Amino acid sequence: MKRATKVRIYPTGEQAAFLNAQFGAVRFTYNKALHISRHMYQRHGVSLKPTRDIKPLLAVVKKSRRYSWLKEFDSLALQQAVINLDRAFANFFQKRAGFPTFKSKQGKQSSYHPNGKVLTDAIQLPKLKPIRANIHREIVGKISSITITRNAAGKYYASILADDGQDAAAKPTYITRVTGYDLGLSHYLIGNDGGKVLNPRHLVNAHRRLRRDSKALSRKKQGSTNRRKALICLAAQHERVANGRADFQHKLSRRIIDENQAVIVETLKSVNMMKNRHLARHIGDAAWSGFVKKLAYKAESAGVHLVKLDQWFASSKTCHCCGHKMPKMPLNFDDAPSAQLTHHFLMDEEILPVCSPEYARRYDLMGSLLNLPHCTLLHDRQAWSNDSGTDEWHSWA
Repeated sequence: MKRATKVRIYPTGEQAAFLNAQFGAVRFTYNKALHISRHMYQRHGVSLKPTRDIKPLLAVVKKSRRYSWLKEFDSLALQQAVINLDRAFANFFQKRAGFPTFKSKQGKQSSYHPNGKVLTDAIQLPKLKPIRANIHREIVGKISSITITRNAAGKYYASILADDGQDAAAKPTYITRVTGYDLGLSHYLIGNDGGKVLNPRHLVNAHRRLRRDSKALSRKKQGSTNRRKALICLAAQHERVANGRADFQHKLSRRIIDENQAVIVETLKSVNMMKNRHLARHIGDAAWSGFVKKLAYKAESAGVHLVKLDQWFASSKTCHCCGHKMPKMPLNFDDAPSAQLTHHFLMDEEILPVCSPEYARRYDLMGSLLNLPHCTLLHDRQAWSNDSGTDEWHSWA
């Protein structure tokens, strides 16, 4: 199983200059390949496949006088830039992303090296002396690749991908610990057992500092040294917010995976939800998709079942007792007097209440899932008891 470990590296001035130049060479190769592809299609109507038609040209152009400077850098890193362009076109044609755009000199930069080595406290890259690194955990297995990145704050990192040769843990067939979670803004998570996790609101809490740094940046003259310093200061503040959010999500996802054999979460379309300008900042700050991704790879590694509800499944509107679906669900439903009795249904010409008053809107997630025709999680209702204190689940087909 492949695992990636991101470590901080500390290149010397000479090494940093070489890495920056290599970032430029990788960026140049990507942009040149994109320009050739666009030009051939616009002028001649010919569609080129970068990996088939452009990548073989790299060895040829290095022999020319104009592009001979590309010899100074790792050839595999330049080839990977063309491969990345091919993937970008594939994502565009499969409607997973927009049309590829030219890479900018500003912001995050990266280069891919499939033939790097990891030393005791350093990493070894082609055409470079060992770069000092803070390897905070043991790298187990064979090194597949090392990706060097430089963020907007000017810090350098190395993502080490290693294959330990082991298969992922087997998922259990007899499940006794399962929890469903509802994602939100006021509370980041609400479990079917009533447990709640408060939303830390990293971006909102740092809004005042970010606003001050942004205004300071706007007052600096274009191209000046002070503007570059202000830009690094603002980028460092954004990095601090991102690191805090990632730390919170990693710790929370690890705790959830360690405590359960099966986890059920809902799928939310954050892009569509962010069209609401009143909630866009808060939804972006929550970063639900990043949290679900962390749950996914941790669950795969630990052998835990992860069920993602379809985005059109109305988990909040569906009663977990009888499957009745509410026609409307206003935001203030929990506080409305009608929440004390959610719905009734007609049986033998008599209207009978179904739901108990204590069931709130967001606790219907787990029970609603049991009635899904596509779900293979089978529930032994005889073993389910509010008095037993444990939820017995059997058989995952």
